[in-house]
Amino acid sequence: MTAPFVSKLPNVGTTIFTVMSKLAADCGAINLSQGFPDFDAPERLRSLVTEHMISGRNQYAPMAGVMTLREEVARKIERLYAHSSDPEHCITITAGGTEAIFSAVHAVVRAGDEVIALEPAYDSYEPAVTLAGGRMIRIPLRRPDFDVDWQRVADAVTPATRLLIVNTPHNPSGAVWTSADLGQCASLVERHGLYVLSDEVYEHILFDGRRHESMLRHPVLAARSFDRPYPENVSSSYQMKSSCVVSEPVDPPCVDAYQATLSSWDAFQRPPTDH
Repeated sequence: MTAPFVSKLPNVGTTIFTVMSKLAADCGAINLSQGFPDFDAPERLRSLVTEHMISGRNQYAPMAGVMTLREEVARKIERLYAHSSDPEHCITITAGGTEAIFSAVHAVVRAGDEVIALEPAYDSYEPAVTLAGGRMIRIPLRRPDFDVDWQRVADAVTPATRLLIVNTPHNPSGAVWTSADLGQCASLVERHGLYVLSDEVYEHILFDGRRHESMLRHPVLAARSFDRPYPENVSSSYQMKSSCVVSEPVDPPCVDAYQATLSSWDAFQRPPTDH
């Protein structure tokens, strides 16, 4: 007798982005649910893509991404956050942000581990944790400012806690972390030996003179974080989709290499292509 099919994600349905985008299309409504810019990519960028395709740069890229792009990401990080990242060992280009999240989660989460996420949160976090055998612990952000209740986060940490997932600038509230938040987070990470997955995809979308407080600004957090920025000028701001993972965990030092290995088996191709 054939064994019955049992889903690994029995409580996960269609992503809310799919549902809301279909509703927007069916109703002729403005779609605020997903990052669909209502303008084309710049002509210069499209011309460069065409130029490189014609010149034969349409083969498989290196698994961790083309080195010139990784070096540019490293230079951007140095310029913005005064943090030196080794492009050879600490930067991985991924096929979009969701793959970056998935490979980072699977690099550190094991069966029985707990993962704390601050909500509301991107709906791809929990499936990645579940498929890794972990359990999501949800901590709501405080209203009305959607700031972090660090005492509540601290109270949720147990011996099984492995990873903390954070998002700043925050989607959908727009809340932005302060340097005090970095300090509170670093204290928890250092005290309990946690890892951090920091979703910083909106790092360039800030207003009112606010500064983006990346995990890479803080030495403790930089050493224990998977950071998901967008390579500069390759984002929803320009209608171009790509992403990367910046990580420099020092305990153990093999974690970054493991994340890059997982990424290479999760998606065999990644932008841009190379000779």
